[in-house]
Amino acid sequence: MTSHKSNRWLLPEGIEEALPEDAAWLEAHRRRLVDLYRGWGYELVMPPLIEYLESLLAGASDDLDLQTFKLTDQLTGRLMGVRADMTPQIARIDAHRINRDGPVRLCYLGTVLTTRPAGFGGTRSPLQVGVELYGHEGIASDREVLSLMLETMAACGVGGVNVDLGHTGIFREVSRAAGLDATQAAELFDMLQRKSVPEIEAFVQALRPDAAVAAGIEALPMLNGGAEALADARDALAFAPAAMAHIDTLERLATEIGRRYPEVAIHFDLAELSGYHYETGVVFSAYTSGEGQEIARGGRYHGIGRDFGRARPAVGFSADLKMLRRVSGAEFEYTSDCILAPDDADDAELAEMVSSLRGRGEAVVHALDGSGELERCSRRLIKRGDRWVVEVRR
Repeated sequence: MTSHKSNRWLLPEGIEEALPEDAAWLEAHRRRLVDLYRGWGYELVMPPLIEYLESLLAGASDDLDLQTFKLTDQLTGRLMGVRADMTPQIARIDAHRINRDGPVRLCYLGTVLTTRPAGFGGTRSPLQVGVELYGHEGIASDREVLSLMLETMAACGVGGVNVDLGHTGIFREVSRAAGLDATQAAELFDMLQRKSVPEIEAFVQALRPDAAVAAGIEALPMLNGGAEALADARDALAFAPAAMAHIDTLERLATEIGRRYPEVAIHFDLAELSGYHYETGVVFSAYTSGEGQEIARGGRYHGIGRDFGRARPAVGFSADLKMLRRVSGAEFEYTSDCILAPDDADDAELAEMVSSLRGRGEAVVHALDGSGELERCSRRLIKRGDRWVVEVRR
């Protein structure tokens, strides 16, 4: 049996560290994104890594509960959780700490921890970045947040972005118009998630609705594609007239985003319900070629603030900055090069020169205790006459 002491350097599965080049990319783009969001009026907040569980999971789905590491607070005996998603925390901040009237724009970036990776071989410690817009309901705020998601992709050098658009309200209106009770709606929801056409057909046969309802429900898993998917949806779901307004919203949003970002391919999927229990309106995801899973996700959700005593319309998106690093196609110049300086604490002119160089963004290291020159230093500080100058090492 292998001793744990012999491999104590190993990290847990799904937990990784960033070495210098990756860390430099992540930090450079963290700064770039915070500046991007600030330029759109979003204020940065930094919620805590750990909170009492009832606050951390307020308004969240059962999936988030399963993804959350739990522990007991030794001071109070209360159950605490390590955040697996920062969205509930941002809603709490809006409701209780900021508590402004009118729209509030917040952005965030920090590590979250999940009990299981999102996909095969994925991370359990994403570096989550995102924005939330509270206090406005309508296509203008949907468009703003979706635009910021696309601006985030561009800032991180992610090209070839495709956007999937859906609306959870369509399924709700179809279920209501078809007369489904909560149990039946949950069954149909599960089948749509798995895109199981035979099960949906059997479900419809057992339900025995009229012909228009039967045809509409059976069409749901096929209502995806380009603009033609919306035209098909209007025909297939005519028995649910309240759903038509949601289809109109998708069409308008796609038109406006398409004008602003003509390079982005937009795809509709009216059976996309992965955020159904959490989100209440438009949902959107970003994909790029060569990556089988979504690289960013967002949507509208209104219920979460209710658990904090202040229900407000909200829309936001989030992404994992580590994943964006992996799919980024942009060049990133990283260098560990530096300037080697003698270690002479008594030379005031040397100290002034080193300070000046560092102030201009140069990396300067001292040859400690007269040790040999460092391999990564291509230049050195040397005294010529009465002046310190930087020379290329030979």
